[in-house]
Amino acid sequence: MPHKLVPSLKASDQLAFLRIFGLVLKLGLTFFAAETFGLSIHSPVLNYALLLEAAYLTLTFVIRQPLMAKDSGLFIALLLDTAFWITWLYFSGGATNAFISLLLLPIAIAAITLPRWAPWTLTLISTLAYSLMLYSVPDNQMQHHGMDMSSHYLGMWFNFVISSLVLTTSVAFIAKRMRRQDSELAYMREAQLRQEKLLALGTASAQMAHQLATPLSSLRLLVDEVAEELEPDSPSVKEMEVALCRCEQTLTELRFATESIREQKQVEVEASNLIAMLRQQVTLLMPQLKLKLVVDSEVKQSPVLTDTSLLPALLSLIENAARASEDKTDEKRVRVEIDLEPEQLNLRIRVRDYGVGIPKHLLSQLGHKLVDSPTGMGMALMLSHASFERLGGTLMLGSHSEGGAVAEVILPVIEH
Repeated sequence: MPHKLVPSLKASDQLAFLRIFGLVLKLGLTFFAAETFGLSIHSPVLNYALLLEAAYLTLTFVIRQPLMAKDSGLFIALLLDTAFWITWLYFSGGATNAFISLLLLPIAIAAITLPRWAPWTLTLISTLAYSLMLYSVPDNQMQHHGMDMSSHYLGMWFNFVISSLVLTTSVAFIAKRMRRQDSELAYMREAQLRQEKLLALGTASAQMAHQLATPLSSLRLLVDEVAEELEPDSPSVKEMEVALCRCEQTLTELRFATESIREQKQVEVEASNLIAMLRQQVTLLMPQLKLKLVVDSEVKQSPVLTDTSLLPALLSLIENAARASEDKTDEKRVRVEIDLEPEQLNLRIRVRDYGVGIPKHLLSQLGHKLVDSPTGMGMALMLSHASFERLGGTLMLGSHSEGGAVAEVILPVIEH
C-alpha cells in the first residue's frame, strides 16, 4: 500500500485523541449507560467537573505539541487526567464503580512515554485515591442480596495494585529497552548514511587524483624548463619546486592511503613514534605554526593501532585549529596535549585552538554531517571522524574554559 494513503499521526495527536476518547466514554457512561452498569450518579457536581474537563482538554488539544514536547508538560497533563478520573469515579460510585480500572490508563501512558519516576508517582496517587474511596464505601453498599461484598471489593483493589505495579515495572522496562533500540537503529542509519557519503567522497577523490597525475607531470617538465632558463637559486623557482613537491608527495600519499584502506592494512605503532611523525609533519607542512606539544611520560611506550589515514586526520585537526587561532589572534598557535585516560586504557589527544570557539548549534553536527563552511571544516572533520572510528576511536568537540575550541581524540591502546 502506498505510504501516502496510510494515515500518519504524531504522538501528540494520538495521545490527544486518546484523552478525548476518555472524556467521551465518561459522558456516555454518565448520561446514557449509568443504569446499565449500575453507576450511582448521586451529585450534580459531576456535571460541572465534566464541563471543566472538557474546557481543559480543549486547551491542551490546542497547545498539544509544545505541551508534549517536554516530560514535565506531559506529566502535568497526565496528573490532571488522573485527578479528573478520580473525580468522575468518586461521584459515580467510587470503589464500587465497575470502571475503576480506567485509573490505569494515565499510568500506562506514563510508563511508555515518561521516565520511571512518573508512572510510580501516578501509581501512588491512584492507589491512595482508590484506598480512600474503598474506605469510604457505606456499609449498605457492602451488602448485595444479603451477601457480604467487602472481600470482592478488596480483591478488586488488590488486582488494581498488581496491575499498576506491572505497568510501572515490566511495561516501563520494555518501553525503555525499545527506546534504546530505536536510538541505536537511528545511530546505525546515520552511520550508514555517513559511510555512503564518505564512499562517494573517496570515489571522487580517487578519480580526481588519477586526473591530477598528468597535469602534475606536465608542470614538473615546465618547472624544470623554467629552472634551466632562470637562475637555479631564484626564489620563484624555489617556491615552485616546494609547492610542486608537496603536490606530488600528497598525490603519492593519497594513492598509498587509498590502497591500504581498501586492503584494510593496519599496523601497530608506539605512541612515541606516532608523536615524532606528527611533529615532523607539522614542521614540514606548517612551518609558521607555533605548536606547543605536551606529552605525558607514561604515553611513549603505549602501542596503538594505526593506518595511513590516522596521521592526516590528526594534521587536519591541527590545521583547522591553526586557522581558527589565526582568524582571531593573527597568529597560528595550537596546543596539543597527549596523555592516557586515568580510568580506561586509552590514548587521549587534545587539540586546542585560541579562536572564537564552535557555535553550540554546530557541535552536534560537525564530524557527523557535511556542514556548510567557507573553510571546509565540516568535510575535514567528517573525514577525520571516520578515520578515528575505523581504528576504534572517537572524536569529541567542545569549548575550552579559557576560550577557543578543543578537539579530543580517543584511541584504544593495545594490550599485550
